[in-house]
Amino acid sequence: MADAIVPLAEKRLRDVKLCELGSWLGGRDFTPNGIISAIRRGRGSYYNKYINVKKGGIGGITMMLVGYVAISYLWEFDHIKHDRWRKYH
Repeated sequence: MADAIVPLAEKRLRDVKLCELGSWLGGRDFTPNGIISAIRRGRGSYYNKYINVKKGGIGGITMMLVGYVAISYLWEFDHIKHDRWRKYH
């Protein structure tokens, strides 16, 4: 049985083909409320997929921890970069 045809505006990003990307982005809501609701939907789907499961592993927590470490490093990169060039003597 064939899959039902879904309108382009209702497709998820992972289901959009590269040639449809411009049209798909044109149908998104880029107002502050639209962005906040998209972040809430993304957080909810992440939580339901990796955290709120019957038999979970360490994968979801590990991804969150790695993301936190990467963001912390990017925020502190200027300070770290300037530390390399200091002379201690």
